[in-house]
Amino acid sequence: MKLAVLSGKGGTGKTLVSVNLAAVAKESVYVDCDVEEPNGHLFFKPTVIKTEKVVNKIPVVDEDLCLGCRKCVDFCKFNALAAIVNKLLVFDDICHSCGGCIMLCPSKALTEKDKVIGEINIGISEQVKVISGVLNTGEASGIPIIKELLKKIASEKRLTVIDCPPGSACVVMESIRDADYCILVAEPTVFGLSNLALVHQLVNIFNKPYGIVINKCMEGENLIDAFCLENKIKVLSKIPFDCELGTINSDGEIVSRSERYQGVFSALLQAVTKEVQDETVAYS
Repeated sequence: MKLAVLSGKGGTGKTLVSVNLAAVAKESVYVDCDVEEPNGHLFFKPTVIKTEKVVNKIPVVDEDLCLGCRKCVDFCKFNALAAIVNKLLVFDDICHSCGGCIMLCPSKALTEKDKVIGEINIGISEQVKVISGVLNTGEASGIPIIKELLKKIASEKRLTVIDCPPGSACVVMESIRDADYCILVAEPTVFGLSNLALVHQLVNIFNKPYGIVINKCMEGENLIDAFCLENKIKVLSKIPFDCELGTINSDGEIVSRSERYQGVFSALLQAVTKEVQDETVAYS
């Protein structure tokens, strides 16, 4: 079972939920797809770390072979190629590594080189396998790293928790593509509701089953409750607005390993598991 945890903005509690779900599941896999600012490893503190480089294929021009025909320039929709005074320029930072320019070149003047754009770190924390992606500073897109991360878990039989990037952009779409169930984490504020609406639209576009976790929840009615009621969305859990919980989390400790909060995340895991089982029965 692959669970994707996402939120409309940063700071909502997405990593809190992801880390603690993986921790209470015991034998599980935690995947940090927030490659621009991965921080799940700060809680798990994994050991036996293996590091793998992630590369993009970038075109290289042989000026002696180049005819100046501009076929490659006209083909590239990302403007990663330019011909200036019969000299072909390649802009690595905006190249999407599609390889089309190389296929089209009539004189075979274009070949490929590897460009390292980031890395993947793999480690163990108790019974949790921790996999994190890290995008190099200045790189335009983390999607190639996210694709490599998801390849690592393609054959996993254990519960896998995917900690998605915040927001609803392409990197989030890539992260949830193979998920069995999505958990939307929201905070009960006007800003939180606005951003929840965006990821709510996203999971509906992808036709993913989902439920909502309300974090930093206080007593009484709130905006997220009303939104869920209006849209007939399952509220999986309400994590209280609690200073002690916040202190433990800000200290880089796993909250569910405290007896006081273990039940909150165990109950959430049970609720999600039941939802996935019900969805499986409904579609069988």
